[in-house]
Amino acid sequence: MESIKVGLLGLGVVGGGTWKVLARNAREIARRAGRNIEVTRVAVRDVAKARKLLGPDVAVGADPFEVVRDPSIDIVVELIGGDTVARELVLEAIAQGKHVVTANKALLAKHGSEIFAAASARGVMVAFEAAVAGGIPIIKAIREGLTANRIEWVAGIINGTTNFILSEMRSRGLPFATVLAEAQALGYAEADPTFDIEGIDAAHKLTLLASLAFGIPVQFDRAYIEGISSLAAEDIKLAERLGYRIKLLGITKRRPEGIELRVHPALVPTRSLLANVEGAMNAVLVRGDAVGQTLYYGKGAGEEPTASSVVADLVDVTRLLTADPENRVPHLAFQPDAMDDTPILSIDDVRTSYYLRFSVADQPGVLADIARVLANGGISIGSMIQQPSESADTAELIFLTHEAVERNVNEAIAKIEALPFVRSSVTRIRMESLA
Repeated sequence: MESIKVGLLGLGVVGGGTWKVLARNAREIARRAGRNIEVTRVAVRDVAKARKLLGPDVAVGADPFEVVRDPSIDIVVELIGGDTVARELVLEAIAQGKHVVTANKALLAKHGSEIFAAASARGVMVAFEAAVAGGIPIIKAIREGLTANRIEWVAGIINGTTNFILSEMRSRGLPFATVLAEAQALGYAEADPTFDIEGIDAAHKLTLLASLAFGIPVQFDRAYIEGISSLAAEDIKLAERLGYRIKLLGITKRRPEGIELRVHPALVPTRSLLANVEGAMNAVLVRGDAVGQTLYYGKGAGEEPTASSVVADLVDVTRLLTADPENRVPHLAFQPDAMDDTPILSIDDVRTSYYLRFSVADQPGVLADIARVLANGGISIGSMIQQPSESADTAELIFLTHEAVERNVNEAIAKIEALPFVRSSVTRIRMESLA
């Protein structure tokens, strides 16, 4: 049977890993796919360097549009990143009748609805396993393995950089800035780490998971995003003392009034599975009504882990090339005409528990006044601890609340901060039991 011809756009970390995995495991991959999968054309910036790596049998050039428009190419693998030129290339590949494999979460989170609609109209596939959680096959698990389930929620550690930073802050007691510098030196964080530490990367991935889990359009612009740059080492220590660890979580939940779609730091119980995911690893919990909780754990980034998912998509597309387009697995798990318009909830409408910390004057009546503000806002206190402050006339209070509505908590915090005996802004971190 004739080989599948692949055009590779980009030969960076993931592109280079894809080439290595395809070359090293060519026979095993062909046995699974039913035919050989060959990279026959590559577009890169450094043409001379690529020719040395790839050898004489692969056509190498600098113009990615030449690859996309080459009639001999069956599948285009887009690994250049970004959401401008990459969007043009992917849409052109689809217009040319070519299948697409991509690891570009930003592209799909922003333009996924347009891209998937174009692919469906043209009868081609867009595969994107590598776009979420690197080598973990979470897309396939939700889209195919959990098809029988009504998904209730998805929660995960889906950014290895932030998980490494939080793990190091906890285990070594170091401040955020120090650990970030170490992460950059080790190559876990970029020179400009904004996408990672401010939660944007995780939100791109969560947006796709929410669409797969609930059959809703891709809506990155509706996600609530909060990063870890303002977390204090003190709160990480206190969380540990209270039986919790702080993780940057992506959380999407189905509720009667809509879908929660949020990325933020959260206290999770130390005994929970996600609390024990350390270093740069990723993990995703999915709860379905039939199966209960399932956990997917592994490397969320890196050359060959991500390449593993890219090649898996190549095999899937190869297997389905001759299938009737109407009978392929839908891009976002649900049939395109069966997508729901369930609204994405504002963060103000989210219900969860809270960790609140602030300094107050050490005087009678303080606790009663604060408790009254919380009670008037419908916020029940689960537990409270007081610890010494550096100032003799000041006390530091930490409250753990029961589940409450975010809007009410925000209003209560504003009232507490206005009390004359409160000497600091309230530190608020959400809590997730993941039960």
